[in-house]
Amino acid sequence: MKNRILSLLAISSVGGLQYVEAQEHPNIILILVDDMGYSDLGCMGSEIRTPNLDLLARKGVLFTHFYNTSRSCPSRASLLTGMYQHKAGIGLMDWNVGTPAHQGFLNDKCVTIAEVLQQSGYRTILAGKWHVGREKSQWPMERGFERFYGIPNGGGLYFYPSKFLDRPIYRNKKMVKPDSATFYSTDNFTTEAIGFMQEAKNESKPFFVYLPYIAPHFPLQAKQVDIDKYKGVYDKGYEYIRNKRFKKQKRLGILAKEQELSPIEVEWDNENSKREALKMEVYAAQMDCLDQNIGRIVDYLKDSKQLDNTVIFFLSDNGGTNEETNRSAEVEIGGADSFVSYGKWANVSNTPYCKYKKFEHEGGIITPLIVHWPKGLKTSRGIMSEPLHIIDLLPTCLEVAKVDYPHFYEQKQILPHDGISFLDHLKGLNPENNRELFWEHMGNKAVRVGDWKLVKAHGRDWELYDLAKDPTELNDLSARNLPKVEELKSKWEKWAVEYGVRSWPLNTKKK
Repeated sequence: MKNRILSLLAISSVGGLQYVEAQEHPNIILILVDDMGYSDLGCMGSEIRTPNLDLLARKGVLFTHFYNTSRSCPSRASLLTGMYQHKAGIGLMDWNVGTPAHQGFLNDKCVTIAEVLQQSGYRTILAGKWHVGREKSQWPMERGFERFYGIPNGGGLYFYPSKFLDRPIYRNKKMVKPDSATFYSTDNFTTEAIGFMQEAKNESKPFFVYLPYIAPHFPLQAKQVDIDKYKGVYDKGYEYIRNKRFKKQKRLGILAKEQELSPIEVEWDNENSKREALKMEVYAAQMDCLDQNIGRIVDYLKDSKQLDNTVIFFLSDNGGTNEETNRSAEVEIGGADSFVSYGKWANVSNTPYCKYKKFEHEGGIITPLIVHWPKGLKTSRGIMSEPLHIIDLLPTCLEVAKVDYPHFYEQKQILPHDGISFLDHLKGLNPENNRELFWEHMGNKAVRVGDWKLVKAHGRDWELYDLAKDPTELNDLSARNLPKVEELKSKWEKWAVEYGVRSWPLNTKKK
């Protein structure tokens, strides 16, 4: 493993963007949010107040075409291992359905970012939701994390305790019971992460922090002080907010001026308008609180003089979800006693794209990625549109840390990862234009090669899109270009066989 200390060296400049190699091993903070839509940040078109994340984007680099795997557990598996989720053992979710690609926990043929960096002298920290292994032998501290605070199994917890979910909280390997009067998971995850970072600083160790927040995943539960900020903002309904976001995205340069908005898929119900507007007010409050906590992290890094040489990544695990959940029909939305999703508002969150979480159309798989690193990146409003994938985070983190990917870990042979480091993009080197990217979840499928994308919803026909001309997937070219359909379909089928993808529904039983 490489363990070099590099001198400060400017490499290149492209379009106002400079890449600089840092003097020391940088700290790395990887922030993953849950079910956030493409347009839910201010810097991505939203009316939601996210000044801290907007500032990180403005002073860093904003990737506008970063892909995830369309759902929580698979995205986490790919993020941590650099592998397509089936190869890492979590092709579906965190339950075992009897095949190696769908065993529901990370296998021993992969390594996590934490496992590699821990061996290279980093303090490895996780605060938040794990969700890639239910048994204690599969929990974070068995996969390279030296410090852990959070929920091993699933999310959905904002206030403590939950009357709807059994979500024990652990600090390291010990169950803890926080103060229910003050607990709000977004705040507490941040507090614990900062404490662990300070501990690492006291020991003169660089740190890798993985912060998988629960927010803004349902249930819609927020602090009243945050909800009050958005009173009345959403009274005009889905289409009004969606159109405002779309226009702002064009002003910001997120979308090309000629780009079209996908058709709206929801209709405003005037009879239930007050309740529907409140749903989005609470969702916005959850996002607002999330941004406040990003601000707390940045303030800590500034105060401890670590911000310049800390790399911050921020992204979502999938697009907004249109799931309709209501387990508390007669209760006012927003408090600890309510359990409701925002449902139709997902069509607004995913502006300008169609479809949702679990689908492989753009609305399900595309997320903004913010990268902020003052000592390593010098940029004036860097917006990059190259397609990248969540499997690219592991190799990027390892290159940032100047360590090599191992062939063996704990005497077991490790499979190669599937990603690429995207630091080359920041150095101004020509990215690979015809890279092949693949998706599958619950029978929903896609492959992208260059600007061509072939995508299929379960039970439906394949659709073909030229994303250079039609990024919102409005004009299906499959009937007019059968050779391209067959070419891409063949690539997807070959990949599916290699990675153990099975036909949906799986002919196995959940264990």
